[in-house]
Parts: sequence; C-alpha cells; structure tokens
Amino acid sequence: MPAHDLSRWTHDHAFHAGNPAAERGTRAVMWITAVMMVVEIAAGWWYNSMALLADGWHMSSHAVAIGLSAFAYAAARRHAGDARFAFGPWKIEVLGGYTSAIFLLGVVVMMVVGSVERLMSPQPIHYVEAMIIAAVGLAVNVVCAVILGNAHHDHGGHEHHGHADHHHHDLNLKSAYVHVLADAATSVLAIIALAGGWLYGWSWLDPVMGIVGAGLVALWAKKLLTETGKVLLDREMDHPVVEEVRRAIESGAGRGNVDITDLHVWRVGKQSYACAISLVTHDTGLTPARVREWLSEHEEIAHTTIEIHVCTNC
Repeated sequence: MPAHDLSRWTHDHAFHAGNPAAERGTRAVMWITAVMMVVEIAAGWWYNSMALLADGWHMSSHAVAIGLSAFAYAAARRHAGDARFAFGPWKIEVLGGYTSAIFLLGVVVMMVVGSVERLMSPQPIHYVEAMIIAAVGLAVNVVCAVILGNAHHDHGGHEHHGHADHHHHDLNLKSAYVHVLADAATSVLAIIALAGGWLYGWSWLDPVMGIVGAGLVALWAKKLLTETGKVLLDREMDHPVVEEVRRAIESGAGRGNVDITDLHVWRVGKQSYACAISLVTHDTGLTPARVREWLSEHEEIAHTTIEIHVCTNC
C-alpha cells in the first residue's frame, strides 16, 4: 500500500511564536532593577528611611520576579519543538507571570510588617539624602517601563484584528510591567512621605506610606493572579471568543439546523485558542471541513476538533 501524504492534514502545535523583544527587554530590566535594588536598600539602611527600605526590598523581589519572566521566555523558546507539550510551551510564560504575582504578595507582607514596626518604634531619618535616592529609583523605573513598553510594541501589540485588546495580552510581559509600575508607585509614595517628614516633621508619614504602597501593590497582584490563573486553569468559557464561535456556527448552518451539544474553548497562545465542539444535525452532508470554513473568519481559533452526529429520525 503506498504511503499517504498527510502534510495537508497536519500542523504545528506551537501556536505562540515567542516574544524575543520582550525577552531582551525583561533581561535588561532585571539587571537595571538589581543594581537599583542594592542602592536603595543600602541607602534606606544608612539614612534610616522605612519608605526607602520598603522600596528597596520591594525592588529586590521585582528583580527576582522579572528574572523569572526572562527565564520563562527562554524556557518557552527552548522547548518550542518539544512534542511533550500538547499545545506548545506557551503556558510556561503564563506560569512565570502567575509566580511573579505571588512574589508581589510576598512583598506586600514585608512592606506591611516593616512599616508597622517603624510606626511602633520611630527612628530618625535623613530626609534629603533619602529623597534623592528615591528620585533616582523613580527615574530608573520610568526607564524600565519605557523598555518594556517598547518591547510590547515591537512585538506587534498594536494589532487587534478587530477584536478586543485583551485577546493580545502577553501576560508574562504584563507581569514584569506591573512589577515596574509597583516600583514606581512605591518610589513616588516614598518621596511624598520623606518630603512630608522633612518639611512638616511628619515622621509617621514614612511608615504610613509604606502601608499605602502595600495596599496598592496587593490590588495589582490580585488582578494579575486572576488573569494568569484563568489561563492556567482554562477558565475562559465566558470569553467573547466563545460567543463568536456560537454565532459562526449559527450563521453558517442557519438557525435551528445545527445544535451545539458540547463546546470547549481554551487558550493555547497569546492570541490563539483551541476549540472542541460537538454538533447534532439533520444535514447528512455536513462535514468538519465545512464547519472549519464557518470558523475560518476568526483567526484566533488556531485548532479545532469537531464531532458531528447526524440525527435522521429525531
């Protein structure tokens, strides 16, 4: 029996092409953050500023978390052709983002504990020197945000193909960006607290701002955990793409001619979804190829498994 050419019926299951710009950007930001972390922790200890120390320790976790994001990109790229990953290794990047969010929550605990201790036991602060270091830290965060923002745009983050922007989020890059924003926010709060203490003698403002910053970081961490957790657990059946699949089936077959008895949609790449669908119809000529034609207008549906039950007497 001659061998069959199966190439037209097979395809690559690595649906995410990677993000080399983001990988380079996160690696650069990791080293910048690590250097600034050492400077802020040393200055916070030397000048006795809890806000500055909190910012420095906060930055230390960011250096680790952003490094984890860079590692996730490298691991996903290295395993791109590994057949053991059923739908490619893209979720390594999402897992990196999820882990980064957990690091953020750890920072929140550190910031709150340190600030409460300083409220209960106030210490003298070298305000001017600490403000200078905090301002430098803020400038570094702005530079890092620009680097990561450019990485997003370089990878084509502006393309939407007519769909909502959240279809295109690189959650690993977003986690690194959130870490940088959190750093910037705590730097701003540290500057405000130090200025208040220097100008008005409000020494209590320094630890209070540490607590306020912790609350802000906790909110960002919670949102990031929710977004990445949904992808990792495949909890996306409320996503707009699910309704788009239903409408495409109804539009192609005509309302009432085909019933969807089972539908599963889950994300397999930053902009790609897999779909498993079971249909019941009276149309004996309906084929999976026709159903794929109905779905073809939705480019984000990268993989489909279609089961058709023909019911002639029901």
